[in-house]
Amino acid sequence: MLEWIKRQWLLSVLLVVGAALPYLVPNQYYLYVTSLAFIWAIATYGLNLITGYTGQLNLAHAGFFAIGAYTVGILTKEGWTFWPALVVGCLLAMGVGVMVGVISLRLKGHYFSIFTLCVGFIIYLIIEKWDSLTGGAVGLIGIPFPNAVGPITFENNPVNMYYLMLFFLLFSVFVFKRIVHSLVGRTLLAIKNSEELAQTLGISLVRNKVLAFVLSTFFAGLAGGLYSVYIRFLGAQLASISITFDILMYLLVGGVGTVSGPVIGTLLVTWITQYLNTWSEYRMMIFGPLLILLVIYFPKGIAGAFDLWIKRRKETKSKRRMEQAAVENHAEEAR
Repeated sequence: MLEWIKRQWLLSVLLVVGAALPYLVPNQYYLYVTSLAFIWAIATYGLNLITGYTGQLNLAHAGFFAIGAYTVGILTKEGWTFWPALVVGCLLAMGVGVMVGVISLRLKGHYFSIFTLCVGFIIYLIIEKWDSLTGGAVGLIGIPFPNAVGPITFENNPVNMYYLMLFFLLFSVFVFKRIVHSLVGRTLLAIKNSEELAQTLGISLVRNKVLAFVLSTFFAGLAGGLYSVYIRFLGAQLASISITFDILMYLLVGGVGTVSGPVIGTLLVTWITQYLNTWSEYRMMIFGPLLILLVIYFPKGIAGAFDLWIKRRKETKSKRRMEQAAVENHAEEAR
């Protein structure tokens, strides 16, 4: 049991702290902000998979988030229950991800980012102009709450909604860890480190890049579907590039290419910005320099800096043990 907790420390911390939070905070507004942060953390895991483990910056990530959100919103308003609508939202986001990935992932670097930027803008325009389906500029209003699961109801119940978002965050972390620690994850890292070397080893670049892209859109679609039933209002701005940049900021602060980075970055940035709201128009003047200092002194993010510190400690301890062993051997030979 202790060994499992050491291996799954992030899941253990999230489970314990997350489960206890509703009993520790007196104000339900804190639950609202934290639940929203959980949703954005799920979306950040998707961007982390394609950017942190494959080395491709997808600037259409918010578009896939919006696809999942609008799919769930439209279907539930048409009478579908939440659970099958969520599955369809994820599948539709992944389906569009396959089509976009097959075309875009033949491109590299800036060309790939520019192409996905255009794709994201196209998704935004479709949502904004297709009034009969998406509501256009007005958006979707009054999206139903998720259906009850046995005796557990979610309508006008912020605590149960909080636990629902926590459940899906734990699920996302578990799936993400299984992916990155599998052969697929090691293959993606090989592609990120050197595409030429990976290709000489027989790794199919296009196939694995498309797979990573589609998996990242799954997380985006899942987060979007949860967002729709939590906020219960959707607007076209959900697919804008500013949302992608927000998700990218969460990832940069937490740590690109780390397992715990998306959760740390999202929760930290969300709560800092909420706290700075008391300064009204000055909040971005305060948050901006803080973000710049963080990027300068922690270029690999908070989780990346912590991992580097742990690695250096282990190297220092190992070096000391080797030096001590050498001294003891020298003393033994002298005797």
